[in-house]
Parts: sequence; structure tokens; C-alpha cells
Amino acid sequence: MAGIDDSFAVRSGPNLGPEAAQRELTPRALATGLVLGALLAPCNVYSGLKIGWSFNMSITALLLAFAFWVPLARLLRLPAWGMLESNINQTAASAAAAITSSGLVAPIPALAVLTGGNLPLGMLTAWVFSVSFLGIWIGWYLRPRLIEKSNLVFPAGMATAETMRDMFAHGREAMKRVAVLMSALAAAVVFNVADKLVWAVPRLAPSAAASKLTFVFDPSLLLLGFGGIIGLRAGLGLLFGALIAWGLIAPALIAHGIVAVSQDGASWFQPLVGWLLWPGVTMMVMASLTSFGVSLLDSARRRGHAGGSKTAPGSGRMQFAGFVLAAAIAVALQIVLFGVHWTMALMAIPIAFVLATVAARVVGETSVAPIGAIGKVSQLSFGAMAPGQPITNLMTANVAGGAAGQAADLLNDFRAGHEVGARPGRQVVAQCAGIVVGSVVSSFVYLALIPDPGTQLFTPEWPAPAVATWKAVAETLGDGLSGIVTSALMAMAAAAVLGVVLALVERRLPPRHLLFVPSGASLGLAFVIPASTSLMLFAGAALASLAHRFAPEWAGRFLLSVAAGLVAGESLFGVVSVWF
Repeated sequence: MAGIDDSFAVRSGPNLGPEAAQRELTPRALATGLVLGALLAPCNVYSGLKIGWSFNMSITALLLAFAFWVPLARLLRLPAWGMLESNINQTAASAAAAITSSGLVAPIPALAVLTGGNLPLGMLTAWVFSVSFLGIWIGWYLRPRLIEKSNLVFPAGMATAETMRDMFAHGREAMKRVAVLMSALAAAVVFNVADKLVWAVPRLAPSAAASKLTFVFDPSLLLLGFGGIIGLRAGLGLLFGALIAWGLIAPALIAHGIVAVSQDGASWFQPLVGWLLWPGVTMMVMASLTSFGVSLLDSARRRGHAGGSKTAPGSGRMQFAGFVLAAAIAVALQIVLFGVHWTMALMAIPIAFVLATVAARVVGETSVAPIGAIGKVSQLSFGAMAPGQPITNLMTANVAGGAAGQAADLLNDFRAGHEVGARPGRQVVAQCAGIVVGSVVSSFVYLALIPDPGTQLFTPEWPAPAVATWKAVAETLGDGLSGIVTSALMAMAAAAVLGVVLALVERRLPPRHLLFVPSGASLGLAFVIPASTSLMLFAGAALASLAHRFAPEWAGRFLLSVAAGLVAGESLFGVVSVWF
């Protein structure tokens, strides 16, 4: 690696000549993306079930492939690794890693809890693939209008494009970032091996009661890494939420006999979260929907001032044929696998298209994928059309919300490709290949991690907050509010108001004034996960903030690499340890 200098990196880019510029969908670029996607997808499955969040793997895939192919091509006298090959690599890898958008860590486990068991591997893989495949073709159909003929920035896609340009202009710097990423990954693996097999790090708590209320030191490097990614405001929101939910409300529930707990139990998480999830989910849902709605109004107002766009989305025979095939597969699997009535199965397709268009504009403007809000909108839509049918609600909403989320996320890849001169048709090939690999690998990993959802989920080890949200909404829409205790209903009403207020404040206050105004999403999430998880996420966010304050140059260059390495290292260890 020491021999890779900046001048070599410049020569290895697309400016080398016509031959290098035309190398794009090469076997090595596609294979590298698929291998990295297969390695990185389990990280998002693991973290999604742990804390309900996933990580964009585009930049991680870029760095790892660059570090592998640039020195190898030089050593073996192969054609230089080019920027367009890097783009195909990150496109395939991010499509595979983003497979969790298809519902693998939310509606699918929620269905398993309601029905008492998981889908077999083959059925699960086919279902996950069908949702993601539909999302690809919706995204491909929307691409001309939202990428080529609009002013949408798609910040995550632009960041990926800038990283590619930076790598090929400053190769030595890219190698340093890779070294930091791999060092953090190795440190996380070694730490977890030592913790599990050699000497367990003490799980300290202020008292026995605090330990049962989940106020325990959780030595998780994954949580530290994610905390560094989410930022200090979200970290503070989680801290405040944990103190309110588990430090104030939970003891009051026990003291007043609202929730019965066993004094002999090691943890009171499960009985308490059965009550706390109702206000927590309500706050997350109302905050997400309010923010979503305000974003749409602001976007419509800006488009109105600009005179609007008269251009219709581009289409062609291949796009139309792909969309029809994807829609047919999704409709057929809803009917065959889940017994959804054909009218409801068909309705999922136009709803997916509408939600994808809306979500893509939010992602294009803010870089925040409103996956939670999309899911709730789709659940509420099908709840109105098919009341009292929780399975139909879950799986039709899974198609609509999952395909919309996947389309919005993959438009970031199209933006990155557009910036570096890639051919979109070749990116679609990479995306399709990526979701094939991601569907197989992620489905296998999910079944290995959660063979018994009924007993494993909603526990301190697997809080699965996204699963709890989808399940709660489906049950409420199916059975009404009669099964919820009165005290929880009152808390839901207060949480709904608070979620709306926080979302409105967040949209209207300048960013510099928002640090100590928690988001409804982070505050509500703390009600659904153990306090120990929230505290460790806050610790990671605080450490990252200190790094930006006292070492801004280092943080700007390496903090994301450190965080990505910690997340990947612990996730991969957690997945592999299932078999040992």
C-alpha cells in the first residue's frame, strides 16, 4: 500500500484515456460489488434488529475495493482500476446492503411474531427479492425526471461521487482511510472475541434495581460506532428518552401496579416494554408523519415558485417491461404466500409508485430516507381499505413501503453515477445483481439470527424497535384500541401531541438552535430499546462531537471510517458467532 501515491491515483482514473473511461460494467467491478455486498448486508440485518437503523455502505464499498484493486492491478499489470468501475462496485454493494429496506427487519419479523413462525428460506428470499426488484424499476422509471431534469441534490449520492473523485485524485489519503477502517473493524472483532471467549467485560450498573431497568453498561463498539454516525442531537434525544422512559415512567408503572414484574427476574425489559412501546411508537409515527407532510408542503411550495416541471418521467420499452414484470411478481407472491386478495395486491403497486415519488423528493432534498413514515402511510392506507386484516395490512404495506424506500435509496446511486458520467442502464444491471445476492445472504442471516421470533424479539438482546412499530400499528388497525390499557392510551395521546410539536419545531427552528430539542424519532425510539443501548449510542455521539470540536481535521478525514469499521466488525462477529 505504501507504493500507491497520489500521482498514480490520478493516472488510474477515467482521464487515462478512452479505453479506461469505457471500462465500467466489467466482471471484476460487478464481482467485487457483489462480494462486498454479501459481506456488508449482514451488518445491516444485525444492526436493524438491534436498534432499528441501517448504514449506507456505498463509501465503505468504494474504499475497500479501491484498496484491493489499485495495488493488485499495478502488481499484476492488469488494466488500472477506474472510476466507472468503482461506481459499478458501489452500486452493486449498496443495493445488496440496502436489502433491509424490503422489510427484512420490520414487517417480515412482525408477521412471524403474529403468525408464530418464519417463512422458509426459499419463500423469504423470493419475497425480499420481489419487493426490492419492484423498487429498482420504480427508481429507474423516476430517474430521468428526478436526476436529469430537476434541481434535487441527493446529498448522499453527491457525497459518494465526491468520495470517488477524491480517491482518484488523492490515492494516498484513500489508503489511509481504508487502513483506519480495517483497523477499527479488527479492533471490534478482537474486542468481541475477548469479551465472549476470554474475559467478559463487566456489565456495571448503579444498583440491582437500575440493572433490572436496563441501566447497565453495555460494552458495544457497534453502538459507539452508530452513535458517532447519528450525531449529538440524536444522541441527546436518546439520552433524554431513556431517562424519561426507563428512569421515570417505568418505576412509576411498577410502583402503581400498572405493570407486574418479577423481583427474581434478571431484567424487567419485556413486561415494561409491552406498555412503553405504545407511547414510544406513537411518538415516532406522529413525528415522522408530521415531518414527512411538512417536507411535502415545502417541496410543493418551492416547485410552485419555480413554475413546476412540465417534463414527464422518461420511459422506454425496457423500463416498462421491467416494471410490469416486477409488479406481476409482487402481486403473485402476495396472493400465493399470504392469501392477500388480488384487489389489495394490485393496489400495492400504484401506492408504491406514489410513495416512491414522494420519498425520492424528500431524499433528494434532505438525504433522509423517510422509511418509517413511508411504512406508516402505507399501513394506514391499507388499514382503511382492508380493516381488521393485520396480515394483509403488513404485507401489502411491505410491498408499497419497501419498494418506495428501495427506489428512493437507489436513486442516490443514480445521482452518483450521473455525476461521474456512468451509464444508468449498466447501473440497473448492477442493482439487479446486488439484490439477488443481498436477498439470499440477508434472508439466510436473518433466519440464522432469529430462528424463533416469538421468544427472541422484543428482548434486551434483540429489541427490534422497527418490528415493534409495524406489529403495533397492524394490531391497532386490525383490532382497534380496545386491547390497550387505559393508562397506555392516555400516554399515547400525550406522545402524539409531543411528536407533532417536536416535528414542527424541528422544521422551523434554525439548525444551530436544535441541539437540545430532541427529535420525536429518537425520543420515541428510546422507549422501545433498553436504556443501556440509548446510553451507549449517546456516548458514541458525544465522543464524535468532541472529536469534531478538538480535532476537526482528523474527524473530517477518518471519523466515518472508524465508525463504519466498528459497526462492521461487531456485526460480522455477531453473525459468525451464531455458528460457533
